[in-house]
Amino acid sequence: MNILQINSSARSEGANSTRVANDITARLLAANAGATVAVRDLATRPVPVLDEAALGALFTPVEQRTPEQAARVAIADAAIAEVQAADVLVLGVPMYNFTVTAQFKNWIDAIARAGVTFQYTANGPEGLLKGKKVYIALARGGMYRGSELDTQVPYLKAVLGFLGMTDLHFVYAEGLNMGPEAAQKGFDQAAADIDAALA
Repeated sequence: MNILQINSSARSEGANSTRVANDITARLLAANAGATVAVRDLATRPVPVLDEAALGALFTPVEQRTPEQAARVAIADAAIAEVQAADVLVLGVPMYNFTVTAQFKNWIDAIARAGVTFQYTANGPEGLLKGKKVYIALARGGMYRGSELDTQVPYLKAVLGFLGMTDLHFVYAEGLNMGPEAAQKGFDQAAADIDAALA
């Protein structure tokens, strides 16, 4: 089992989403002898924003790219290769202003590439990152599970499913900014969600 953990908090240390993602990865490693793990922390190893220069590089034929364009595409190629090599993904996803972080969105923009991780067919789009199990560690300051303010889960189901990843398991740590007791309940709920996801 090859595990890829993506930490998408803007904080490289002390992030609640990373704490929960670490717990999931530790449980996976303990239950699967010989499993390996690769970690990409988007706070310290970010993917650049998909800007005009990046689009220009992607749409320039390989043999015509400048060294700068080739280097820019190589960053996205590396992110794609990490996902392709993984059997299991563990995503640490905090909620910032009711959505995912800019770091996470940049990562999605890097790995979503027509003809590589998805393709358009006569029957509609087809995701090419199939057969992967995905555990998603959601960390929120408030309580949003199952509410209309939880825009993250529908988005994650849509974009990951579009890429072929449909075996999704959500772990919720909520109420983390509502005082120590609420935070402890949030982490307890996350532990219960991990138990259920790994059962």
